[in-house]
Order: sequence, then C-alpha cells, then structure tokens
Amino acid sequence: MLDTDVLIIGAGLAGMSCAHHLQKENPALRCLVLEKSRSVGGLAGSFTQDGFTFDYTGHLLHLHDPYGKDFILRLLRGNHIRHERSAWIYSQNTYTRYPFQANTFGLPRRVIDDCVVGFLKTLNKRPPAQNAGAANFKDWSLQTFGEGISRHFMFPYNQKLWRAPLERLTTEWLGRFVPKPKVEEVLYGALTDQKKFFGYNASFLYPRRGGAQALPDALAARTSGIRLGAPVTRIDFRQKIVEAGGLGQIRYNRLVNTMPLVHLIDAVAGVPPGVRAARRKLLYNTVYCFNIGFNRPRMSDKHWIYFPEKRFPFYRAGFCSNFSENAAPEGTSSLYIEISRSPGARLDFNKTEAQILKGLRECGLTRRSDQIVTKKWTPIPCAYVVYDRDRTPSVQKIFAFLGENRVESIGRYGAWKYSFMEEAIMDGKRCAERLLGRKAAIPERPDAPLAALK
Repeated sequence: MLDTDVLIIGAGLAGMSCAHHLQKENPALRCLVLEKSRSVGGLAGSFTQDGFTFDYTGHLLHLHDPYGKDFILRLLRGNHIRHERSAWIYSQNTYTRYPFQANTFGLPRRVIDDCVVGFLKTLNKRPPAQNAGAANFKDWSLQTFGEGISRHFMFPYNQKLWRAPLERLTTEWLGRFVPKPKVEEVLYGALTDQKKFFGYNASFLYPRRGGAQALPDALAARTSGIRLGAPVTRIDFRQKIVEAGGLGQIRYNRLVNTMPLVHLIDAVAGVPPGVRAARRKLLYNTVYCFNIGFNRPRMSDKHWIYFPEKRFPFYRAGFCSNFSENAAPEGTSSLYIEISRSPGARLDFNKTEAQILKGLRECGLTRRSDQIVTKKWTPIPCAYVVYDRDRTPSVQKIFAFLGENRVESIGRYGAWKYSFMEEAIMDGKRCAERLLGRKAAIPERPDAPLAALK
C-alpha cells in the first residue's frame, strides 16, 4: 500500500498549486497528486487536432492578485500575449458592445427606449443586497436594470446559460461577474458607441504558444508526485485510505480534493444521510463545446460574442485564433461554440451542428463559401455550478462534514463555486498555507473587488 503525507485529488490548477506550494515550503513533505486523465490541467487544458489548438472552451487569464499575477507570469516565462477585450452581443440582427446594459447604441430605437426608460425607473429603487437570502436573480435584475434590459438580455441569456428558473437563482455570484454601470454610462452608451471597458475581464492574457494548456504544463514541470491515469474510485475517511485505478490503495494523513464536490461525496464510504441529501440538492449544467476550424483567415476581429436570442442554439461563440496566431494554421480561423444543457439531457449532434452553421451565417460570421477544415465536439458534463437557493446551505452542510474529517475541498469544483484560473491557483496556495499551519490569506469571495490588471 502506498503511503503519503498529503494526497491531492485532481491535477488541475488548484491541486497542482497546492502541491507546488507545499513542496516549496517543506521539501520533506510527501505529496501525491492523482489525476484521472492522461494530461494535467483539467478543464483549463487544451488539445490539438489537424494543426489547431482548442481549449476546453475559452480559458483566459484575468490577473488581479499581486502574488497570483507574479506567479503566473513567472510560470509562463514570456509565453503570453496581452489583449484588450473585444466582447460583443448579437441581438436584433445587430452587434453591440459588452456589457449590454451599458451599450445599447446601434439597437432599434424602440429597444433602446425600452432599455433606457426601464433603467431610469429603477433609480428611486434600492436594489436588494447580493447574498443568498436577500433576493433572487430575476427580481434583482428587474430592480437593478429595469424591465427592458432584463427582457432583452439578462433574462434570455441567463436562461440559456444556467438552465434553471431565474427566480430560483440567488445573487451571491454576481458581484464581479455582472457589471453595474452608472446612470451617465447607461445614457451615454445609448447615444453613442461607448468604448469604455467594464468588468473584471476588461483585459486578459493568453499563452502565445500551446493554448491554455501552457499554464498547467508549466506548473506541472515544477511540481513532483503527479500520477496520471489514476481515477479515484473509493474513499474511506475513517481509515484514511483512497483507492485509485492503477495504484490500488493509498493511505494519507491529509486529503485535498479538487474534483466536483458531488463526485467526491459519491466516492466516500459511509456518508451520513443528511450529507447525502445535501449532495442531491447541488445543481450544475452541462456544456457542449463545438470546436471548428475554417479555411479563411481573420473571420472576425472579435474575441467572443454572446447570443441571448432563442433562435441561436448557442449562448456564446469565441475565436481561439484571435487569442493567439499560433492557435490555428496560417490562412485559417478557429472558433468554439458553447451550448448549455441540463445534466442528462440528450443533444442531437448532427442536428445541432446544422443549426450552429446556419446561425453563424445569419449573424455574418461565416459565408457559404467557407469550408470546414476540422471540427470536434467536447462535452463538459459538469460545467457551471448553479447558484440556486439550495446551493449555499447544502455546501455548508457538506463542508462541515469534510471539516470533521480534516478534508480540504478547493478550486472551482471542489469548493463548488464560480471562479477563474488565477483564483484556482490562489485557492491552492491558501490551502497549502492552512495545511502548513500558517495563517492563510482571506479566501476570495465572488463579490470581492478586484484590482485592474497592470
């Protein structure tokens, strides 16, 4: 039987960051990282096909924490490009800048009037606080942005993304991810093509070579004890034993999890009924990503586009080849198209592919003469954590159980939250600090302010 001091489930950014920082501070500490796949990175990784590099949907680097920024830049060692975001919305047969609520210029006059008048009616109303019990997303949107903005973008887009009733979604995830413009910004953005950047992702970095995979590969090169092709099949908290494919039983002193919280609980033996019930209340969606390479260069000057309308089966499309010229062969362009579904819902790939290609032509991104060079579907079974009314109390119940067993569960899926790559790395660092008995930095909250990337 293998034996280790710290056993980490998952060689994504959070898991490898935890191992790296433990090894850096205490080289004598035995760390073992188990990864079910044959490569590191998890959903922050990439794959290549016919000369194209595709990520598992768009993964961009938004750097705000001073340590996180310095750490990531040192890992990439100059292998990065800095971009000013070019994000758009396509609706009413028109492209408008992101975010919709501050950029209605160019839409039909009746839609602009609807949005602006609805927003002005909210000025004497105080929006509900963004926490689990204060409001639901539907009411918050109406009271924050008004009926027009909510009806033309907030409601249809978020319904397409989350696949859950909007009145059951809480507001605790919104803070840094949904910009709230000032009155003058909404008015100015209705009268002219406003070029002001809003939100946490106004600028971003992307690897020049290797796609998003370049970052986890660089971290893995500085982290020892990673075992690939070793899926965890059973966990015994009492005996402190994990069973993993290809390795058998492993005894640990401390356990760190980064795989989806629901999968962790499913693998644990002897889980109390109350914790099982909490696990059943945790919801998520599934994203099907359709990756396409076309035979025409520079098909668009945009980075990504949101599609709120029902006539398009996808909610977002992005151009990998606009993140880096090395993502696609010379003379070609590459796109990723994202479609959300409830877990278990079937998707007719052939029918949906035809609908996607039709939609891309309707919005002017492709021409009938364009030829597909390569294509591939990449399903992501557990994609976005759904912040409904049951999410927070259920997570608290599960984490109390994990705490009793001295188990850490971190990262986007281990902590069951909405986050980004830098935060995953910082989650791993903070976890290492806790395991080493040091006072960790205050964990980031979804509503915490972020400094701008310099």
